[in-house]
Amino acid sequence: MYVAVKGGERAIEASWRLLDKERRGDTQFAELSVAQIREQLRLAVARVMTEGSVYDEELAALAIKQAAGDLVEAIFLLRAYRTTLPRFGYTEPLRTEAIHAERRISATFKDVPGGQLLGPTYDYTQRLLDFALLAQSDADADADADNGASADATAVPAPHHAAHVAKEPMPRVVALLDKEGLIEQETPTPDAPEPGDLSREPLAFPASRATRLQNLARGDEGFLLAMGYATQRGYAHSHPFAGEIRFGTVAVEMVLDELGEAVEIGEIDVTECQMINQFVGSAEAPPSFTQGYGLAFGHSERKAMAMALVDRALRAEELGETLRSPTQDVEFMLSHSDNVEASGFVQHLKLPHYVDFQSELELVRRLRAQHAGAQQRDADDANGDRQTTQQTPEQTPQKLASQRAQQEEAA
Repeated sequence: MYVAVKGGERAIEASWRLLDKERRGDTQFAELSVAQIREQLRLAVARVMTEGSVYDEELAALAIKQAAGDLVEAIFLLRAYRTTLPRFGYTEPLRTEAIHAERRISATFKDVPGGQLLGPTYDYTQRLLDFALLAQSDADADADADNGASADATAVPAPHHAAHVAKEPMPRVVALLDKEGLIEQETPTPDAPEPGDLSREPLAFPASRATRLQNLARGDEGFLLAMGYATQRGYAHSHPFAGEIRFGTVAVEMVLDELGEAVEIGEIDVTECQMINQFVGSAEAPPSFTQGYGLAFGHSERKAMAMALVDRALRAEELGETLRSPTQDVEFMLSHSDNVEASGFVQHLKLPHYVDFQSELELVRRLRAQHAGAQQRDADDANGDRQTTQQTPEQTPQKLASQRAQQEEAA
């Protein structure tokens, strides 16, 4: 902390007040409410929930408002709040095959059981600025001012429910390949160990796939996007196909000790991605398809797809593939994917490092003095050699012959 700076703690408190003022912005405009962020910035809310490891739309929206739209800072705030929450238990694994899909597409088969469900997406837009939204925003602001709508700005909206969802659960696309035995099975064996909890246990290597997936789910979307992009450009032994991408609502179940069975305690929105990759096979396994998997809270297709690409790349060793890229290096990928940790390491450089820098400064000064001294000694030695050369007569053959003649005459 900059407590040693003139003003000390008072200066820091003044900085907090300035931060609040900057976050609020011009007071002639209505303040952005948590409810508005939750309902109208849903993609940002989904990212903060996923990487903050807390499924709570209201808290995620609050963090976004407090962070003035800085999503990494909002994730940090939510992750920090998470540590204060009690742990009541663990839910059952999500049955995503029973998801009530609002969007479901496959890039591998044209006709899939249940059909393609485009749903809400920017994929088919032209990426042109819609200036009509400016006029719409001005009209909405005038209407709010006339109707006094700002009084209800803190109202908590009802949970989001899509108007058009699949009425029946859709079978997985990979099931079509599974019928022919063309894709690996991912059913856990009865003796498989329970997956660890990365939120309570530090990351250790070697890391199981369950731990890797937890890490990737909490990982920075930008980092995973770049690494997923790298795998497609040849920095991994993979050729991916988007087997299936789903977005919708899935039930959350938990076993209650009083009942002794699993009961549904609520529903959440999730995005799931299964990437299909070619596998040439090995001495033990015939050629087939393998999978990469991604799952994120809310509508987070880019994150889920990038996560699936990286997950498949990190399976190189277990599939007997040659490790030739950083995207296949488990320790490198998992150690640098978390944006909270990365942000802390980078931004701590803004804090005072006076003592460290003074020691570095003294070291550099001492080394420069030694370097200057060495250069001066070299220059002195060079000058001494030149003077010696100038004082010694040049012994040419003619001079040597004249000296011998003089010596003979004297004899």
